Amino acid sequence: MTSETYRNPILDADWSDPDVVRVGDDFYLTASSFGRAPGLPLLHSRDLVNWTLVGHALERLEPAAEFDRPRHDCGVWAPSLRYHDERFWIFWGDPDQGIFQINAPQIRGPWTRPHLLKEGKGLIDPCPLWDEETGEAYLVHAWAKSRSGVKNRLTGHRMRPDGTGLLDEGKVIVDGDRIPGWFTLEGPKLYRHDGWFWILAPAGGVETGWQGAFRSRGFFGPYEERIVLEQKDTDVNGPHQGGWVRTPSGEDWFLHFQQRGAYGRVVHLQPMRWGHGGGTSRSSEAESGGDWPVIGDDGAPVAEHRRPALPPQPPAAPATDDDFPGGRYGRQWQWTANPGDGWATQHSGDGLRLTCVRSADAHDLRKLPHVLTQRLPGTPCAAEVELRLDSDEPGARAGLAVLGDAFGWIGLQRGTDGTVHLVHRFAEAVAERERDAAHPRIAPEGRARLRIEIGAGARCRFSADVGDGDGFRPSGPVFTATPWRWVGALLGLFALAPAGQGHAGTAAFTRFRITAS
Repeated sequence: MTSETYRNPILDADWSDPDVVRVGDDFYLTASSFGRAPGLPLLHSRDLVNWTLVGHALERLEPAAEFDRPRHDCGVWAPSLRYHDERFWIFWGDPDQGIFQINAPQIRGPWTRPHLLKEGKGLIDPCPLWDEETGEAYLVHAWAKSRSGVKNRLTGHRMRPDGTGLLDEGKVIVDGDRIPGWFTLEGPKLYRHDGWFWILAPAGGVETGWQGAFRSRGFFGPYEERIVLEQKDTDVNGPHQGGWVRTPSGEDWFLHFQQRGAYGRVVHLQPMRWGHGGGTSRSSEAESGGDWPVIGDDGAPVAEHRRPALPPQPPAAPATDDDFPGGRYGRQWQWTANPGDGWATQHSGDGLRLTCVRSADAHDLRKLPHVLTQRLPGTPCAAEVELRLDSDEPGARAGLAVLGDAFGWIGLQRGTDGTVHLVHRFAEAVAERERDAAHPRIAPEGRARLRIEIGAGARCRFSADVGDGDGFRPSGPVFTATPWRWVGALLGLFALAPAGQGHAGTAAFTRFRITAS
């Protein structure tokens, strides 16, 4: 890679189901956040290659009572980000509730409270369009079979221009069952270009699918289709689902995800142009005239490419490290459910002070809402944090974890005899409770430096320095991180205590670092 080129992925972590918009010289991106809070991350770039996390649009998930416990595969699915009438708009589908909308005058807010635009089960992946020529507004969405019994089709609506409601009952405008070879059609993004209505939508499943393009002279169809991006002979499996954006100089680019197991859905940037090449049609209609999107290298994803013709920017990436100034955690962290009062306390010094929250589920981190998480990096690295356990409660514990359908963690636990032990525990995906991955050992000062080295294939090696003069010592066997069903694995910090009465103390985390291996 040279200074004139970039390499994919441009966001090498789980920024799932990305959508992008340009406002002036700035580009903004949002992504699915499922059941974590805050939700709907907001990223900013000036060159489409270097991105920083500037905030979240959704402080808490609603209804709050539904998300006071982890629901890792529910909540915010595949959002769409748009700019209209001097406001930012985000639409998303909650597969159990329906289609929501929020908006704000600035990307950093304040964002409105979620407005339920269309109630129903299995309504997912909505995208609005305001037609500047006619003043009319439209909405398209897909279906989740797990909730509705329906999939592989896109439904279109006319929408109120103010985005507060729909004007009809909806009509199926693309039926994937009628297109030979197409299945799991979802994730539509709606555009107007060159006199056509365009829907860019993936099909074929997250790990093996392709990116489709549909066009029609009228919003309600009929649509003709073409495959405009697929794996071909590259290493990029299932390249699809994202958004098209045009630079001020008129260059076209397409951002999409690639499913990478425990790393989740990483984001790629593809060059895009309008022409006749690159796509494959599975419909005789699609041989009609006019230009189609040509994405990547004639329809195949690129690994390295010339940078967009935009002003050079310094290297940047979403933050990972944190010194927790004043007890505050950075915007890269999310709770595994809506946060509760008193889980983290602010103070005058540095360091994160987490309350040892009492729980009957102390044996299973997957069930706890008070785990503070960030995304597992997609490249080999080491995560390290310093921990002090400030609790006299027998069974109180705190640590650094890798969370997914299976999980592993290393940390400190107060024993019944008052001593503090370094413990390392794990649970397989099918296990209902954790068990020891290594023999406990004394942490004489009640503190430790914890480290997880994450190698190729998301293989994790745990180690710790308990201040006994031996430095970092490895602990237990290699643990291979696993994703949740739709979510990549997460790094997490936690403090907890067994069920009981009264305050159970706190744990202090300092100097969280992720370093490249």
